[in-house]
Amino acid sequence: MPGAKKVFVKTFGCQMNVYDSERMSEALKSYGYSETDTAEEADLVILNTCHIREKAAEKVYSELGRLRQLKEERRREGRQTQVAVTGCVAQAEGAEIIARAPVVDLVVGPQSYHRLPELLYRAKAESRALVETSFPEEDKFHQLPRRARTHGASAFLTVQEGCDKFCTFCVVPYTRGIEYSRSVAAIVDEATALVEAGVSEITLLGQNVNAYHGASETGGTVSLAALIKRLSRIDGLERLRYTTSHPRDMGADLIEIHATEKKLMPYLHLPFQAGSDRVLAAMNRKHTAAEYIDLVAKIRRARPDIALSTDIIVGFPGETEADFEATLAVVEEVGFAQAYSFKYSPRPGTPAAKIDAQVPETVKIERLHRLQALLDSQQSRFNASCVGRTFPVLFERSGRREGQLVGRSPYLQPVHAFAALEMLGRIVPVEILGAGPNSLSGVIQAA
Repeated sequence: MPGAKKVFVKTFGCQMNVYDSERMSEALKSYGYSETDTAEEADLVILNTCHIREKAAEKVYSELGRLRQLKEERRREGRQTQVAVTGCVAQAEGAEIIARAPVVDLVVGPQSYHRLPELLYRAKAESRALVETSFPEEDKFHQLPRRARTHGASAFLTVQEGCDKFCTFCVVPYTRGIEYSRSVAAIVDEATALVEAGVSEITLLGQNVNAYHGASETGGTVSLAALIKRLSRIDGLERLRYTTSHPRDMGADLIEIHATEKKLMPYLHLPFQAGSDRVLAAMNRKHTAAEYIDLVAKIRRARPDIALSTDIIVGFPGETEADFEATLAVVEEVGFAQAYSFKYSPRPGTPAAKIDAQVPETVKIERLHRLQALLDSQQSRFNASCVGRTFPVLFERSGRREGQLVGRSPYLQPVHAFAALEMLGRIVPVEILGAGPNSLSGVIQAA
């Protein structure tokens, strides 16, 4: 019966996990599950996990400890609860999860979540915990139902998975596998369904999205630039974004489309990770600091109003003070509208975790604080430079104050303005009057 059972999904980590969680919920809908916002009333609890951050697995086990108590309370009330762990921690830990947390009924890697209904049924019928972390030959996207609904005017759409770069600090090649690109036809079909459901902005996702090389509708393969050009022809789709990119895959056609395609927002996330060539080589990044700076110059020549964000790791094994100063120098020269900075933390199974020259924790913390102070100042300056400008803002949700809505600028900044609820889902010109460290405020420009 539709809606007879409830599913609660808790998502950890990246935007692709957000997308995966939505797709799992959609797959379960035809098996009688409807979503709930609380684990207490859920017949099925899914923890969709991320393995990128430090102590990610321990956070999952802490959550499983709480779920053990909840499952026991529901059992005493005569209600059954299944618990599933999905995502990258599931892929990396496998059967170890069940050994450490017997509350878990099912462990499913990110390449097999299309099999979730079948595996849940088997786990219940066989009264045993199951682990599915293989890389099946069938295309999981092809097995999933067509997109039918969305939670707002913006949506994520996975176009590429996996990575062949093998950066020495990264677990993605081991948890998501080698690079795989979906076909243009499949992506266009999903994007069209999203637009029909009310979406006007789509962010294309991939662990290495600009390495996209999917099968075209006319034969052969095409690049991300060609995919963007094709998607831009969908009526009702007003905005396009993509993330996350690798500098080595920022081809000339992709740079050029930033200049020619107006639906592509003037915002690019382009991680450089470190400013020292010695550290970049140890990371196996396959680019130098000078090459990154030169690439940024080419992108800005193509789209002068573009804003950049990035990822930076401090305290990579063997990083010296001079290496760290080189990272600060790149940040100073490029200038970022936003950035994500992290202390290096060893990920099990990665080459960098085996390097002896680990940087002391106190040094990593001190360097991170210095870096973040610089990045925060750059973000504040960029936000302040927006005051007095008028931006097309896509309103997505209600704000904390009565009569207030929150939307996104072309540069992905949250924008607060007083507006009628009818403006939700619409792109409206807003004059920016104020800027904070993380958001903007303004007034809707009169028609």
